[in-house]
Amino acid sequence: MVKLRAKCILVGDASVGKSALSQMFRSDGGHFQKNYSMTAGAELVVKSVSIPDSGDSVELFIVDSGGKETFVEACEKLWGQPSVLCLVFDVSSEASFRNCGQWLERVRAHCQGLQVPGVLVGNKSDLSSRREVETAVAQEWARSQGLEYHETSAKEMENCEAPFLSLARAFYALYQDRIQTIQTLA
Repeated sequence: MVKLRAKCILVGDASVGKSALSQMFRSDGGHFQKNYSMTAGAELVVKSVSIPDSGDSVELFIVDSGGKETFVEACEKLWGQPSVLCLVFDVSSEASFRNCGQWLERVRAHCQGLQVPGVLVGNKSDLSSRREVETAVAQEWARSQGLEYHETSAKEMENCEAPFLSLARAFYALYQDRIQTIQTLA
């Protein structure tokens, strides 16, 4: 039984629901914070994810970064070397989706060319009547950037664990690849 640890950075514009998403994941859907206060700086959420059919697990250390520009530079120092990336936008905000490219550039520049598996998350899917970003458009952009796409609603507790399970599996797959490379060399 292997227990891996992965640093996950959670980024995106302010008010897209990053903290709500990470809190719903941590509490297994049991805690949606109604009294919202914007993240100033970064918050750490830790949760272990079991890898199906393996007996192994990945403990995700989720660094929930504040989305306001004034906090971003300070947050970058806390990112260190991330293992995985969770990029979040609000499906009812075209602007938050457009800004995903800048967030991704910032993370990739920070990682200095190291490949970091990631997911793009369209949050607030419960706001279907106010939707500004179509699923197909987000899926296509995610695919073009090498990201897996998920839609969630932290408020309705829908699909909140899927992006993090996907990240844990991707990190675990990298670990398996490294083990195989080492065994091949031996």
